[in-house]
Amino acid sequence: MHELALIGDIGGTNARFALTDLTADAPQILKEQTLTDAGFHSLRDAARHYLEATHVEPARAALAVASPIEGDDITLTNRDWSFNRGTLQDALGLDHLQLINDFAAIAWAAPHLATSDRIAIHGTLATPPLGPVTLIGAGTGLGVALLTGSPAQGWHVVPTEGGHASFAPTDDEEHRIAAWLRARHGRVSTERLLSGHGLSNIDACLRGIEPVAAPATQLGTRRSKDVVEAALAGEADAVHALRRFCRIYGAVAGDAALLHGANTVMVAGGVVLHFLDFFRGSDFMDAFTAKGRHADYMRRMAVQVITHANPGLLGAAVAVRA
Repeated sequence: MHELALIGDIGGTNARFALTDLTADAPQILKEQTLTDAGFHSLRDAARHYLEATHVEPARAALAVASPIEGDDITLTNRDWSFNRGTLQDALGLDHLQLINDFAAIAWAAPHLATSDRIAIHGTLATPPLGPVTLIGAGTGLGVALLTGSPAQGWHVVPTEGGHASFAPTDDEEHRIAAWLRARHGRVSTERLLSGHGLSNIDACLRGIEPVAAPATQLGTRRSKDVVEAALAGEADAVHALRRFCRIYGAVAGDAALLHGANTVMVAGGVVLHFLDFFRGSDFMDAFTAKGRHADYMRRMAVQVITHANPGLLGAAVAVRA
């Protein structure tokens, strides 16, 4: 007898839904569907659309959302959606609704990732990964989470809002980027650089485009997608911006790993997968290990990129079984 539960990964750009069988031996992702903003004014509308399309009425659900989970009223950080847990639960006809941070979901997925779901940037691919594990990933925003424990002791996930920590420039060019972002946004968090919009910001600054106060549109800016395509085609300005992006990424990931006392660092998020070969040949690891007297300490860590198509959904499938 199958017992299906609803799982979801709700980010700043896409809402991914699937089902998972609670009676299966391992977490599964079934009937996956990705919904964009078009036609959906709320999470409730998107989730009901998915359930009606699959003709399933589950009693349980776990939804990973790009937001801090504090209380029952949730507002997504990078999307104009908000909802109340109880109201959403009633609207979907659920007996139980579990909400988790989107990067906490990726942390829950980490012990269940096969070696084929990861690529080693430094060190080896232990299965399961050796904890503590730092999870970090640039997507629509910048997510950070911590996974501690072991298979014998059990796993524990600590969700964080580490992507909103203040950016720490490491050289003159990064100080110039920080000043550019400060003129546009005021406070400069690492998410202003390491995110879907971050590469566009770096590229605009390095090409000499004057900043304007957000949310005004800057003439001459390029989408991050266009910067990546230009860099992979060999355009010098775009290569410069993308190399700087990767270097900043390495420095920030290294700082998070230091704070967590990590043995393993997993890079997630959709951005890096669009230029994985470039990323592997970039200055990411140089910046990651450039921690002065603790450079050797950093070199002992395993650093990996998650290539699993939907680790957030996998994590939700793990969480709903707990």
